[in-house]
Amino acid sequence: MAQPNHDPITATADAGDVLGTYLRSQATAFLRGLRLHEESGADAAEGSDAARSLRGAARRISGSLATFRVVTESSWADGLRTELVWLSSTLADEHAYAARLARLMDALHRLSGSPELPAPRGTAGALTVGSARAGALLERQLTLARTRAHSATLQALGSSRFHAVADAVAVLASEVPLDSVAARGRVGDVLVPLAAVAETRLSAAVAALPPRGGSAQGAPSPYNADHDGLWHEVRRLLRVHRYAREALGEDVSRPAAAGEALDRHRDAAEAAAASATAARTPRIAPATAYALGVLHADQRHEVEAARLDFEHLWLREPAVTP
Repeated sequence: MAQPNHDPITATADAGDVLGTYLRSQATAFLRGLRLHEESGADAAEGSDAARSLRGAARRISGSLATFRVVTESSWADGLRTELVWLSSTLADEHAYAARLARLMDALHRLSGSPELPAPRGTAGALTVGSARAGALLERQLTLARTRAHSATLQALGSSRFHAVADAVAVLASEVPLDSVAARGRVGDVLVPLAAVAETRLSAAVAALPPRGGSAQGAPSPYNADHDGLWHEVRRLLRVHRYAREALGEDVSRPAAAGEALDRHRDAAEAAAASATAARTPRIAPATAYALGVLHADQRHEVEAARLDFEHLWLREPAVTP
């Protein structure tokens, strides 16, 4: 949950008060998500929404503890951040596999032009034959992965480790362990420079991205899967930057929009990787492999489109308010 923008934070406010307010609000959101998750029972939709709320609050707390570490009791912040990263990652896996399967099946249907079975595309009649088998193969592989992730989530939520994290967040909702010196500083002297460091790291990561122009005409360079990791790191740092600005009560609409583009980038990249993994399954029919190859290429196009969207949203100069 973002810091309300209707109550601007002044540069002379106490850093500890501002950070404490933000962390307590996110701890409250975490506990609310936990309660909704427990109450959702067998309702998959409600459980998914609650898990998303839990992940969002956990990411905001852990990201803020990383950016503003010196304002808190560092050993406490390091320990809680590590546990929240673990929890967020564990909760995300099941949803990620389900979303990946849905994305790939939708793409197969779109490529075939039929909501039922893929139809020929141009002269690629093999796509008709192989697409149904490709979909069945992807469903088996990703459903198995999702089932394992679901079991891991249930195990995590029932563990003493999770209960310790929940207890720590419950304490955070009422009391934030702060550094006695740094917390008394002003926002402009303490929090703003720390947020600027997070932004500098993001800028450096963006600058390190490989250029998309592969020719004098500005044509996109050939796709290289090794570059995905660089883009994923930009996504992570953009999220940290966004949470830092949220804590300062600033408008985060631009980083949020750019983050959505990078979310699409990650989803497409992981879907492409899943189709490539399925294509390496031993003894599959050539038509199935062909359909998976077409699917992989389609998702790579989605990756490139998401990268272009990010560039338009983030690298363009923001409008200047008169």
